[in-house]
Amino acid sequence: METSEFEPVLAAVRTFVREQVVTREDEIETKDEIPDVVRQQAARMGLFGYALPEEYGGLGCSVSEDVRIGMELGYTTPAFRSMLGTNNGIAGQVLVNYGTEAQRQRWLPLLASGAAIAAFCLTESEAGSDPAGLRTRAERVGDRYVLNGVKRFITNAPIADVFVVFARTGPEETGNKGISVFAVEAGMPGISIGPRDHKMGQYGAWTAEVTFDDVRVPVDALIGESDGEGEGFHAAMRSLGRGRMNISALCVGFAGRILEESVAYAKSNRQGGRPIGDYQLVQAMLAESQAELYAARAMVLEAARQYDAGEDRRLGPSCAKLFCSEMVDRVADRAVQVHGGVGYIRSVPVERFYRDARLFRLYEGTSEIQKLVIAKHLLTET
Repeated sequence: METSEFEPVLAAVRTFVREQVVTREDEIETKDEIPDVVRQQAARMGLFGYALPEEYGGLGCSVSEDVRIGMELGYTTPAFRSMLGTNNGIAGQVLVNYGTEAQRQRWLPLLASGAAIAAFCLTESEAGSDPAGLRTRAERVGDRYVLNGVKRFITNAPIADVFVVFARTGPEETGNKGISVFAVEAGMPGISIGPRDHKMGQYGAWTAEVTFDDVRVPVDALIGESDGEGEGFHAAMRSLGRGRMNISALCVGFAGRILEESVAYAKSNRQGGRPIGDYQLVQAMLAESQAELYAARAMVLEAARQYDAGEDRRLGPSCAKLFCSEMVDRVADRAVQVHGGVGYIRSVPVERFYRDARLFRLYEGTSEIQKLVIAKHLLTET
């Protein structure tokens, strides 16, 4: 997208987030849902497909543009981005990069418009950040695949229209090479959705268990040209690479919001007749958060540039995901400390931010997994 086209889009996202979402954060937290009016407005703006190709109704944003939008979306409750993120990111990108033209035509326009919601079904009880332990199976029976298995912590599961499902089509000893991926339409016989998970934070972002019990899907549900069996692991890793860039950007935006709240409180709250911001130990916490935020933003922008240039699509995303997710946790912790006892009270935004931030170190590859990816890259490439 040309700069002259992108900057107005970015400005519109910034205004929408601050005027329409931030003002509803308490409602989202209390009701544990994104208001329909917000979803409808986001759809009209094209936010469900900003990272999807233009030929399928998306905005066609590059990764560098994607992360700048992510920073704006990160300014508010992470649940808002979660509603949009799977369409643009880990599920949508599997279809973009590996789907047949028929699969792209079938699903991408619906995802881009917000008429359909996607869910990315990879995680299981024994297969989280490492899919090697994946046990969901897809057996070829005539002109169908029969899916059996249980997926956990699946974002958007209760409202999904299509499930991007990873299942083992090869023997277990084939490891990652025996994993395939399917586009499974919601509502098919044998699919059941468990109750919504009661999470520590990120209320409004719905996750649940999804069970596939002899779900018979047509052969053309297998994602990939001709015989796409065995492409699932590569599809997951490629989508997660870009997804980690978006999560990193989200952490930057969220940290910026948390720091704003901390600075405002330090200016307005008084102890001993003086604003607490006059005290050097409070100043130190604000300064540390600002320095880390500055570094994280620069890291994300540079990693995105290298991703778009094709220079690095593995090391940079993992470095950014590791640093930014850990960074936002530290910024949130300092924010509570700056607020003192008030920061531990439910009605104060930083208490909610503290709970919301904790998830970033877990999903789309834990911090520990990012360390392994980084170390293996260094030991292999140097």
